[in-house]
Amino acid sequence: MPTSRQLLRLLGSFIAALALTWLVREPAFSDSQVYVLFLLWFSIGLWLTEAVPPFSVGFFILAYLAYALGTGLFTDMPQDVRIYLNTFSSPVIWLMMGGFLLASAMTKTKLDADVIRIAMKVCGTDPKRVLFGMMTVTMVFSMLISNTATAAMVIAALMPVMVKLSKESKAAKALVLGIPIAATTGGMGTIIGSPPNAIAVGAAANAGSPIDFLHWMYYGLPIAVFLTLLAWKMLVRLYMKETAPLSIEDPPAGETIEPGFRAKRTTVLVVVLVTVTLWLTSPFHHLSAAAVAAVPLVFLPMCRILKAEDIRAIGWDTLILVAGGLALGASLQQTGLLSLYAGRIATLEVPDAVMYALLAYATMLFSNVMSHTATSTVLIPMGMAILPGNVTEVCLIIGLSASTALFLPVSTPPNAIAYSTGMIEQKELRLGGMLVGLLGPALIILWVMLLGS
Repeated sequence: MPTSRQLLRLLGSFIAALALTWLVREPAFSDSQVYVLFLLWFSIGLWLTEAVPPFSVGFFILAYLAYALGTGLFTDMPQDVRIYLNTFSSPVIWLMMGGFLLASAMTKTKLDADVIRIAMKVCGTDPKRVLFGMMTVTMVFSMLISNTATAAMVIAALMPVMVKLSKESKAAKALVLGIPIAATTGGMGTIIGSPPNAIAVGAAANAGSPIDFLHWMYYGLPIAVFLTLLAWKMLVRLYMKETAPLSIEDPPAGETIEPGFRAKRTTVLVVVLVTVTLWLTSPFHHLSAAAVAAVPLVFLPMCRILKAEDIRAIGWDTLILVAGGLALGASLQQTGLLSLYAGRIATLEVPDAVMYALLAYATMLFSNVMSHTATSTVLIPMGMAILPGNVTEVCLIIGLSASTALFLPVSTPPNAIAYSTGMIEQKELRLGGMLVGLLGPALIILWVMLLGS
């Protein structure tokens, strides 16, 4: 049952949306434009206040559009609402679903845990090397599977080390702080690393400027590596001036692996390698990233690696949120609201670089207090309408900037996981938040403009 505070937030969001719609609407607006304008304000309010779960806003958007725009009960000119409801079959959804299945299969066959154990062996006992190794592993894993799952996995693997250290240990604080930073920046590296990336790619493709898997890495991977390395150096400088070795026990002896389980591990490894290889070589075979996602979607269930309960456990809430966000973006475009307001903003006499900066830092700020998926859903179409000749640049800048929000525990799930360990205080998250949040968007803009020139 919702609490009284949640009900007040819900009511407050509704009243604020009504007031903003009344203030902003113009006499020439059609019924559809007024309805969608209200939906925009109300959805943002729900995402900001968290009065309801974020994914439920996705359901609400789909249902609202179906009834408000698709029936004669509310408008004299009903629309064909299939363009909104068919977002569940969007390539973005299929791409993300393929990534979710890969992550689930790697976890189920314990391939992810093996990588952590190997990394711990390689790192040794030097705190600086352990931090570097764990941040590197976190960054790489976050490019292929959920950064939330990655952060939880790596922090769990490090807990035996951290429990031997006091809560005031600077080495322990550095380890806990480094993981969410690397998990979030790692999400920049690939299309499937973070939902805003997939949304940006989908929007660019719809605008006739497709971005393939390798093309995205060309822009995102260097930024991810640079910011992760910079964060590592910052944490070493602030927390690891002492060089006392950490007490790291050898990983427990592995259990005997049954032949059937070994075959499943081998199958998953082959599927991962084939999928990633096809993603990386898309410029040669011209298969879209979503088409390549059919490899894990088909073979992992057919080979009985993933069963019905595994499929039910994947991130359907995120997929629903993304589908709703895509529908909201489509409604803003179809009703002409985006082109209207974007046209007015575009009349501002400012260079493209300044407009990029406004979009990038707005994305970072909003993503700190609400879903970065929702933020990207609203700002990417608006940016494309403001700068119609720079679609690729806008999608890359906003998509990547959405992964620079690290200022608060609620800014990103990896932050919340790190904060829940009790090893750090909220104010200590601001170090990474300021470094990545202030420097990240500027680097992204410079890198995108440099490669695009």
